[in-house]
Amino acid sequence: MIDLHYAPTPNGWKISIMLEELGLPYNLIPVNIRAGDQFKPEFLAISPNNRIPAIVDHAPVDGGGPFSVFETGAILIYLADKTGRFLPAETRARSVVLQWLMWQMSGLGPMLGQHGHFALYAQDKIPYAIERYRDEAARLYHVLDTQLGKTGGYVAGGDYSIADIACFPWTMTHKAQGFTLDDYPNIKRWYALVRARPKVQAGLAIGKFVKEPFDEEARRNMFGQAAKEAARK
Repeated sequence: MIDLHYAPTPNGWKISIMLEELGLPYNLIPVNIRAGDQFKPEFLAISPNNRIPAIVDHAPVDGGGPFSVFETGAILIYLADKTGRFLPAETRARSVVLQWLMWQMSGLGPMLGQHGHFALYAQDKIPYAIERYRDEAARLYHVLDTQLGKTGGYVAGGDYSIADIACFPWTMTHKAQGFTLDDYPNIKRWYALVRARPKVQAGLAIGKFVKEPFDEEARRNMFGQAAKEAARK
């Protein structure tokens, strides 16, 4: 059994989708990031960066005690290695998948996250910040579109992999962020292909947000002030 400490965000969806695709049994442990659950000591013990998601594997392949993993890229690699799926064993093919996984972790996710923050959530709309992150997000969409045009299939080649599982949830934010996939025909083809997978749909259906007001406490917990205060303790 795997414990999944989770909130329904693009990063959370990566791991719920992966677990559904693998068919691994898991126990869902909601983390209310609006209420500040990510700062609780029991969560920090397994995710010291106070970010969701994180997992605890109670049956690791080495036969030892429970093993915790945080950071989505590390979790995806761990689960792929555990099951032998969605990450090739051959050196070059494995490297290509990992390159695109790292690209998502270092580029697509953070830049879309920053654009979403400044364009949608920030109380003060700063034109320079919005334009900077929108331009970078658009550049990254173009990079992904070009790559998918080359492969004609999935992000890292002809086979579905953890690179697709990492990238897809972030592209789901395109409408909210003011992008249209009509501008990126290769992404549009791939997006429909991935979105139609039953296990992807199952992963996206896990743990919907409770309808709560997005108040000042939620803003403080999600956008840094609470993290700053926790770091001083």
